[in-house]
Amino acid sequence: MSMKTAAIYARVSSDQQKQDKTIASQTAALAAFASSHGYGVPDEWIFEDEGFSGATLVRPGLERVRDLVAEGQVQAVLVLSPDRLSRKYAYQVLLTEEWLRQGVETVFVNAPQSHSPEDQLLLQFQGMIAEYERAQILERSRRGKRHRAKQGEASVLSAAPYGYRYVRKTEERAAYFEVIEAQAEVVRQVYDLYTVQGLSIGAITRRLNELGVPTRKEHSCWERSTVWAMLRNPAYRGTACFGKTQESARQRRGSRAVRMRERPPRRGARTQRETPRAQWIPIPVPALVDERTFDLAQERLQDNKRLAPRRTIEPSIAQGLVHCAGCGYALYRTSTHSSARKIYYYRCLGSDAWRYQGQARCTARPIRQDLLDDIVWREVARLLEDPTLIEVELTRRLEAAQTAHPAKQHQDRISSELVQLQRRAERLLTAYQEELLDLDPPASE
Repeated sequence: MSMKTAAIYARVSSDQQKQDKTIASQTAALAAFASSHGYGVPDEWIFEDEGFSGATLVRPGLERVRDLVAEGQVQAVLVLSPDRLSRKYAYQVLLTEEWLRQGVETVFVNAPQSHSPEDQLLLQFQGMIAEYERAQILERSRRGKRHRAKQGEASVLSAAPYGYRYVRKTEERAAYFEVIEAQAEVVRQVYDLYTVQGLSIGAITRRLNELGVPTRKEHSCWERSTVWAMLRNPAYRGTACFGKTQESARQRRGSRAVRMRERPPRRGARTQRETPRAQWIPIPVPALVDERTFDLAQERLQDNKRLAPRRTIEPSIAQGLVHCAGCGYALYRTSTHSSARKIYYYRCLGSDAWRYQGQARCTARPIRQDLLDDIVWREVARLLEDPTLIEVELTRRLEAAQTAHPAKQHQDRISSELVQLQRRAERLLTAYQEELLDLDPPASE
């Protein structure tokens, strides 16, 4: 009986599970199962996703398993249990049916192995129960944290901001924030520079970097966003807040430079959004600045938001739509004065040396707004006058995709086979060097 080729997939979602080596125990159990049931699993076909939620399909290890199945390289995928594949029953069905169409069997070690209607129904119930338990745990955790926040417990806060140290609870007292006096003095200095001396956030950031004031990480530099967040944080007036953000679908993943990367985001397409202030639950902590200073900072932040020169009252045609071909950063609109008039430009964020400690990340030159807007508008007008151009372009792209896809798939399959052959050759060479193989043919009897 020939041995079936299989891939192993294991997943853990939390850092605690990673520390407890849960994923290693999963892989070991799956490897033992493969060995005892006649599955051949090469080392390069063991895929692990550490720290990825089962509520999303965007996981590096799972992506490689799906690619392997699509290439027709395996006959089975071994998973410890359905919830390791996904926490959502719909995703379990999607993956198992996708692989079944390729003739690949999904084998759950801790689940029924037959394909009778009764066993399939039990498998479906397991997936639904796992999804229900996850939702129940999340809801209980949320309600419990909310209750403790209303009691004023600092333990529900995710971390202490700059200027504080989070002290864990003990048998004698609850968790609390302890002031780090050196950092607290920096916080007070930032508020003084902003509210009394009238420095801008950018000027404060440059001063902190010039003075070599250490950040929380000590090896990084101060950013404008860090100073801006410090000026908005109510914890510094003595009231930390629980529930300031909530998880929501990510509409845009980072900057254009980040979105151009091929690596998928961890934890799926989710992000944190600020909730309305009326929903925040206050928790008392030691104050670093007085109420009046904090309120002055909020007033100036609002004024800057309303009156800042960069505030665009009349948007241009291409504003927010163009980015640098060299570094991927967005182009923003700026201006300069000549002897006769004011001239507007589109400028790459990466070319501003003052944003990056005096070292520009891009050498792109500014582009005249009127020239670029004119080019864009003429192209738009041309498309409006002749809609067949859009149809021709769509047809061209569709044909290119249809003709390129099989070739690319074949190229990827060959590349994968070459990598596997190279690894096998390396293992054979290692075995020969360790005198585990003999090149001489066996003597005939």
